[in-house]
Formats: sequence, C-alpha cells, structure tokens
Amino acid sequence: MEQEKLQRIVEMEPAYDKRDPDPSKNYGIHGVNLRMVLKGKKGAVQFLIYTGWHLPHVQEELDNKHQLDHLFHKPIPADVGYHSPKPIHGDYKPTSESCPYLDGKPCYCDGSALHAEKVFGILLEKGSDGVWGHLEDYYDRTFTQGE
Repeated sequence: MEQEKLQRIVEMEPAYDKRDPDPSKNYGIHGVNLRMVLKGKKGAVQFLIYTGWHLPHVQEELDNKHQLDHLFHKPIPADVGYHSPKPIHGDYKPTSESCPYLDGKPCYCDGSALHAEKVFGILLEKGSDGVWGHLEDYYDRTFTQGE
C-alpha cells in the first residue's frame, strides 16, 4: 500500500490584548500560539503550544505585577488533537462547520493537554523532526487503524 503524502503546516498565531471595561466585550490577553499541523486526505492532527510570549505592553504590565516574571515566559503544552471530517468516537456533532485543516469542511475534533506534555518532551529532546515523527504515528493511529 502506497504511503499517503502528508502536508506539514507551522503556524504562529499572534498575541493579543482584547481587554475591555465592559465584561461582555472583555476577551482578555493571550500570548503567541505555535501550532504544528500534519494534514492528509483523511484529516489532520496537531500539536499546540501556548508560548507565553505577550505583546510588549502586556509583558511589561505582567513583569511589574509579579516579581517572578520569568514564570510568565514559560511555554505551556496545550493540545495534541485531531481534525476529522467524520466522527471518530460515538455520535458527535461537528465542533466547527468550516475547518481550515479540512479545506472548509465540517470538523469533528478532539484533543488532550496530557498528550501535549509528552510531545513537548519530544520537542525538547528531538526538535521538530521528533514532533513530526510523533504526529505521523498519531495520524496513522487516528485515521488508518481498522481499515
């Protein structure tokens, strides 16, 4: 059986400051997200890290509030998960009607922060090549087992 060609996507989503005095419009602050996505014909899998890199004025504010400012630069392994055009477990409803990793199709996705801790360790020890290898295995386990 010929091995499927998988596309590697790396995205860095920008930090933001969306605070507002009106609680209904307050979306808070967040640092840069680093997302590695492995996309194929059957779906996509991802590894997501919250880098802790904030906009300069937000970081200065955090540094002034907290003496242990180095803690606010620590990355957080956030998610390892999948994006599937069909439910993988049970009778779920789509989590999105238009997923960028499924070429705009509805998306059934799920993930795990605990799994992300493991993959973060792989990143530290083996770099991006190690993460891509892990995501390839995860893609196979998620989309090709049982075929």
